[in-house]
Amino acid sequence: MSTTPAPANPKVGFVSLGCPKALVDSERILTQLRMEGYDVVSTYQDADVVVVNTCGFIDSAKAESLEVIGEAIKENGKVIVTGCMGVEEGNIRNVHPSVLAVTGPQQYEQVVNAVHDAVPPRQDHNPLIDLVPPQGIKLTPRHYAYLKISEGCNHSCSFCIIPSMRGKLVSRPVGDVLDEAQRLVKAGVKELLVISQDTSAYGVDVKYRTGFWNGAPVKTRMTELCEALSTLGVWVRLHYVYPYPHVDELIPLMAAGKILPYLDIPFQHASPKVLKAMKRPAFEDKTLARIKNWREICPDLIIRSTFIVGFPGETEEDFQYLLNWLTEAQLDRVGCFQYSPVEGAPANLLDAAIVPDDVKQDRWDRFMAHQQAISSARLQMRVGREIEVLVDEVDEQGAVGRCFFDAPEIDGNVFIDNGSNLKPGDKVWCKVTDADEYDLWAEQI
Repeated sequence: MSTTPAPANPKVGFVSLGCPKALVDSERILTQLRMEGYDVVSTYQDADVVVVNTCGFIDSAKAESLEVIGEAIKENGKVIVTGCMGVEEGNIRNVHPSVLAVTGPQQYEQVVNAVHDAVPPRQDHNPLIDLVPPQGIKLTPRHYAYLKISEGCNHSCSFCIIPSMRGKLVSRPVGDVLDEAQRLVKAGVKELLVISQDTSAYGVDVKYRTGFWNGAPVKTRMTELCEALSTLGVWVRLHYVYPYPHVDELIPLMAAGKILPYLDIPFQHASPKVLKAMKRPAFEDKTLARIKNWREICPDLIIRSTFIVGFPGETEEDFQYLLNWLTEAQLDRVGCFQYSPVEGAPANLLDAAIVPDDVKQDRWDRFMAHQQAISSARLQMRVGREIEVLVDEVDEQGAVGRCFFDAPEIDGNVFIDNGSNLKPGDKVWCKVTDADEYDLWAEQI
């Protein structure tokens, strides 16, 4: 007796560009599609339609997004575009008129509907028995995950167009955030990376409203959120923290081992004149004093930051001020970008001297050399000490992982020479044997 084979599930290819916040958007879209019976495939050839989640923060990111869209069209033909660059639909269609649909960031329902239009879901699919894990579809390794706590931003930094793309601050209900964190931990996540455009501002838009989690009241506020996350027994790492006064409340939590002693603060510059032109929030002359006080309370505190050199009007004096500030601040992990004008950013209208490209490059080179010396010296202080390492990957030569001062993909690594017996997701104590400007070498204890 012959039986008719069940129809195949429609297949979606997905390319996610840009920052971890965009990665979380991708995870949400894929989770919904999987619940509706779509399979997620890893090649253009196997996909019935391809979704490209774009980045539109700076011109080079836009160029990469357009290049990837073109590649997807060439290799597959049916392409849906979403993400931050999606707010520039005209620019996308001018280059790639054949895209099926264009949506902006966070427009999950519109993306899913566009997939339905391109490749309809199976009519016989039963979402009640679909094998989507409770934590949803994740694009990170099983042992760490990004936890997005809000969308948008209330700031008006002159070099940035994020608020025009992602809107004003909208905080997620604290109970929803903590429920998601709990599901992730139950699924095996060992590290939660808290992200948003402005983590310190969490709850401002709802006046720090009290929510509930596991039957107990919790304020929609960064400090109370961190207290609650600390009960889950995993690493909690904070990204994109503006140094408002209430950040001081987090340092005792770090000193007590409740959350990782790690602050990602995008300082962007140090010269008061440049910061004023950038319209940076919450910066004042006391920043160095606060850093000193934080380290007195929590000596293990790691501070990572990003900076921009070559901003319109930046003089050699401003740049030297920045280098001197770095010497005083002794930051641990630092990234630097050469200023790039972004279409629609207020900085384009500044009545200030444009810094020539060769000067930008020279300042970037000097900045990196200056900071590398600082980072190298600070890592050398770790040699001989014991650290806990979260393993990311293992091969025949040993294991590669991260300790509390290394965020995935942006900071350094810990190379464990005798770690071939380990597996990704293991946490192990090691003794540091060597260091360079970015990485550590260690032996398993």
